Amino acid sequence: MSRSSNPFANWKSWIEQILRPQPPEHLIHEKLEAIRSELPPPVIWLLGKTQSGKSSLIRTLTGSTQAEIGNGFRPCTRTAMLFDYPDQDTAFIRFLDTRGLAEAGYDPSEDMHWCDQQAHLLIVVMKAMDQQQSTVINTVSRIHKTHPGKPVIVVQTALHEGYPDTAYEHVLPYPFDNGKIDAAVPPDLRCSLLKQREDFKDIQARFIPIDFTAEEDGYDPADYGIDALWQSIEDVFPYGIKAMLEQNSSAEDFTGIHWDSAHPHIIGYAVSAGLAAAIPIPAASITTVVTVQAKMFHSIAQVYGLPLTRQSLSEISSAIGAGVLAGLGGRELLKFIPIYGQSVGLGISALYTAGVTYGLGKTLCYYFAQSKRGGSVSPELLRKVYQSEFERGRLMLRARFKRTPSS
Repeated sequence: MSRSSNPFANWKSWIEQILRPQPPEHLIHEKLEAIRSELPPPVIWLLGKTQSGKSSLIRTLTGSTQAEIGNGFRPCTRTAMLFDYPDQDTAFIRFLDTRGLAEAGYDPSEDMHWCDQQAHLLIVVMKAMDQQQSTVINTVSRIHKTHPGKPVIVVQTALHEGYPDTAYEHVLPYPFDNGKIDAAVPPDLRCSLLKQREDFKDIQARFIPIDFTAEEDGYDPADYGIDALWQSIEDVFPYGIKAMLEQNSSAEDFTGIHWDSAHPHIIGYAVSAGLAAAIPIPAASITTVVTVQAKMFHSIAQVYGLPLTRQSLSEISSAIGAGVLAGLGGRELLKFIPIYGQSVGLGISALYTAGVTYGLGKTLCYYFAQSKRGGSVSPELLRKVYQSEFERGRLMLRARFKRTPSS
């Protein structure tokens, strides 16, 4: 790869490409869709009756609002809807919600075919006190028979509906660890939970009772059982999704509505850039990485309501140093090495590129946060923020790129 063909040859070239007028949205969408088509994001398949708590589960896991979830579903089969998080262009996790389970004669074949070639987890959602689950059980049995190796988690929701009265509080500590049901659990609820487990006796599944409620409902905590659910998901679905969704940082001032809004999109762009680097076409993939980073920078600027200027990019790039570009270009060259470039080299390039993109996005957030306060940031502090967030990004995304196949 010649220096002239490498858009990462120097920061000046990179800045020009970031600042140049954005390609039409449909072209960016096509590039990102091509990446996901080549290396699709993992899918969590949700099965359950209407009002069983599937949307509440998505909302609690992702931190999205109910409105975003309601508007975010789009059809992917005749009986199922797809929710891309955080959105269709930057999705790093997908939720497939099957909507036909309440209909007589529901046939899951089309949904099964849609998910067949994708890494996914099946989460069955059912109200803890609802024993009319025959359609759900039959559907899960059919899926399990066709794909016996797919992990299954049964999430038993709305536990408070099995409490003796409205004044009854959640049993603390959480009484369902390791699949057990503590004696402190109310008898009617305990009986119903056990009956539902009996219905799954021929299917190897994990059972996680939860109760996700609104603050005004008065139950504390409002996300009862969330830690147990996350632990179970991480055990059987090791893509590091929990770490990606945690909105924390080692840098100060990464708080507030702008940070919360930007965070999942930065993750999405970082994953997309890393996946682009994993596709073994060096010249094409590095150009796509630049496009993805440009889109990320402009998106962050929109979130903060500040202009993306040559000065801001120059201050950030000067502080970070030229080694970042050299690293990106060098890792692209690994793709030319036979065998090595098709496996180890791709993984190294993907994770490094994702970490760089994540670090750049977080550094821009920090820069904009300080600008909104009317302050300035020293090159030393910007460099420290970038280095910290780059390392954080690499650690956070390592599990995801361990499972990035070479095309």
